[in-house]
Amino acid sequence: MTIPPASTLLNEMGERRIIRELIEPRYDGVGDDCAAFGRDQVITTDSCGTALVAGMGMDDPAHTGWLLATINLSDLAAAGAEPEGLVVNYSLPPDTPVDTLKRIMDGVDACATEHGTRVLGGDIGEGRELRLSATAVGRCPRRITAHGPVGTRLSRRGARVGDHLLLIGSPGYLWGAALLHHGFATLPDEDRDVVYERACRPRAQLRAGRALAAKGLARAAIDVSDGLFAAVRGLCAANGLGADVRPHLDLDPVLDEVCRDAGVDPFQLGQTWGDWCLLVAVRPREVDLVRRLLPGRDPGVRDLGVLTAAPDRIRLVDGTAEPRLWDGIDQERFSSTSWRGDGVVAALDHMRELSGV
Repeated sequence: MTIPPASTLLNEMGERRIIRELIEPRYDGVGDDCAAFGRDQVITTDSCGTALVAGMGMDDPAHTGWLLATINLSDLAAAGAEPEGLVVNYSLPPDTPVDTLKRIMDGVDACATEHGTRVLGGDIGEGRELRLSATAVGRCPRRITAHGPVGTRLSRRGARVGDHLLLIGSPGYLWGAALLHHGFATLPDEDRDVVYERACRPRAQLRAGRALAAKGLARAAIDVSDGLFAAVRGLCAANGLGADVRPHLDLDPVLDEVCRDAGVDPFQLGQTWGDWCLLVAVRPREVDLVRRLLPGRDPGVRDLGVLTAAPDRIRLVDGTAEPRLWDGIDQERFSSTSWRGDGVVAALDHMRELSGV
């Protein structure tokens, strides 16, 4: 593989090419949400800046702390792991109020407790801007079978043609809150509070990931951290497959109301990032088993479509028109499609444009 010239800028490559050409050739095991080490253990690390909800008037630093923990615990969920703890690293400007640090810690601790784990330790440093990172460690207990114990760690690899793509979780809350905040939709105060609460406190699908791994029901899994399109594309790329996806999503009722008011197709809202769902590949005959294992709307199980033998060809197939390639919402870092480039309102306008508004 050709290494790009040293003068090449990162934004000339984009995140996927950076990983493919610079990182994967150097390190073994890159490509999953977690790295494996030791016996049945996994580890992941991720960082975050100030939570997006801070720009919607919900500027309690605890939301950023909660988000930091969720981002890392969601990677453990994609491995089907039980969390063993978090190690945190906080870099803050020296003029940061003490209460800001306390509230960040409160958010991390509350999220860890909610997910059955805790902070084990960490470090604090001085920097020019707020930058928070964490490392999460988990364990994937072995499953006893007639042939002896087998590992349960989930990977992005292992899917097969004909497997169903199941979305585990409740998508759309973060950007539903953004639609409300920027005046594209309105709700009664009680319903609006529900959307804001879910946007501020996204939940990693740890219990669902662990249950699917323990029962051997998920053949492959990926964390939906960069949106649904990126997750489907990532799972397809890892397995050399394509996908036929139905462009319809039944969102939670309160989000359906937001979509109707804003003129946004629920599929467009549901394919956004920020809700930390899981995408799993499941054998056709086991879809109903998954539904029985994970009943109800929370976490929710949505059957998106099937994996196909056409590598990298991801189509939208609804049965009423000719299948078409999915030109999905993309948030690739270090590229022009990063949401940071044009801002939140531009992203919302684009979502509504794709919905025909």
